[in-house]
Amino acid sequence: MKHLKSRSQDLRSLFENNITIEYVAEPLKAMPANAEVTEVLHWMQAQNFDVIGVETGDIISGYVERSSLMQSKEGTCGDYQRVFHPKELIAISTPLIKLLPILQQTPRLFVLDCNQVSGIVTCGDLQKAPARMLLFGLVTLLEMNLLRLVRIYYPQDSWQKVLKPERLEVAQRLWRESQERNEATDLLDYLQFCDKRELILNQPELLQQLGLKSKRFGERFLKSAEQLRNRLAHAQSLVSGSSWTELISLAEAMERLLILCEEVEIIEN
Repeated sequence: MKHLKSRSQDLRSLFENNITIEYVAEPLKAMPANAEVTEVLHWMQAQNFDVIGVETGDIISGYVERSSLMQSKEGTCGDYQRVFHPKELIAISTPLIKLLPILQQTPRLFVLDCNQVSGIVTCGDLQKAPARMLLFGLVTLLEMNLLRLVRIYYPQDSWQKVLKPERLEVAQRLWRESQERNEATDLLDYLQFCDKRELILNQPELLQQLGLKSKRFGERFLKSAEQLRNRLAHAQSLVSGSSWTELISLAEAMERLLILCEEVEIIEN
């Protein structure tokens, strides 16, 4: 049976054409340039803001960091204003998928809307639903492609001899339960992520084609992808036990692996 493939290019196209950083950015709160530092500092601490905009007239002309105000606590907000650097600015129309590698280089970005700064986006905003949708889409497509490769490299149910007996029993139990509900399809469809990982890593030729340096490296990498999938599925923090830099690196590596998976073309019988 020929299985239809969902392509990583389709996912990228969806997020490039329809989902921008507008859906994760927060409005940039601002205070007048002539506001007293003590007042601004008290307000920032109460709101737990690390940075706010500085208003000159009706325009946000710069920003101030809470850490800089705490050092002096004298004067006005404008005295500590920092000018927006071009590298700190990002257009509101920027595709969400292009935000990840940029955030890996900077802790925050100020959002430009009609040539005026109106918002802010940080790594923490990747916890929001649109970013989670992107990440879940990546890991789901990756898992689907791992299953496709299992079908290619293990014809005529030969995978059953490779999978550990206890893991095979789990798949068979889930398959039987689905049969009772008249939902069962193929036993392979009841393999879990860890099963697909083990089967893929058992093929030296695949390790080479997928750019996985070794079986140990591939196991560590795919376990990280599985852990991310689980955190996404259970609405948990995306950086539990890791960091934003590691998360973004993982997402980029998953996309590269997904593309390599899709390039594996062998005639399926």
